[in-house]
Amino acid sequence: MSYDVRNEIPSVEDYIDIRLQAGLSRKSVEAATIGLKNSLFGVVVYSNNLPIGIGRVIGDGGCFFEITDMAVLPEHQHQGVGSLIMKALVNWLHENAPTTAYVSIMADHGTPEFYEKFGFTKATMPTSSGMYMRIL
Repeated sequence: MSYDVRNEIPSVEDYIDIRLQAGLSRKSVEAATIGLKNSLFGVVVYSNNLPIGIGRVIGDGGCFFEITDMAVLPEHQHQGVGSLIMKALVNWLHENAPTTAYVSIMADHGTPEFYEKFGFTKATMPTSSGMYMRIL
């Protein structure tokens, strides 16, 4: 299958739809509208001109960056789409993040081996741990 990787922020509708179909949490239209316009960088992967995968970089643009919203439609998973997204995001980070920048990622589906291929190190106790809070 042929995939087209575009450096762009997804539309609110595509963002919500792809996240949900990929098994990620629902985001409100309000939250998605605000969040997407504050992205530092984004990638949308297309198949036959239809969006099938997304990923974003968010953060302060200097000290801290986070890769987020890694999502691929189920019928396109395990076809290398996630790797295409990660390559684009990591390349952008290497070109744009200053020396000493800290890049983090929080994976919903426990796939540290996938992210290790792109230079990420799994957080281990007691030196570091990941935490989160959801606003409901």
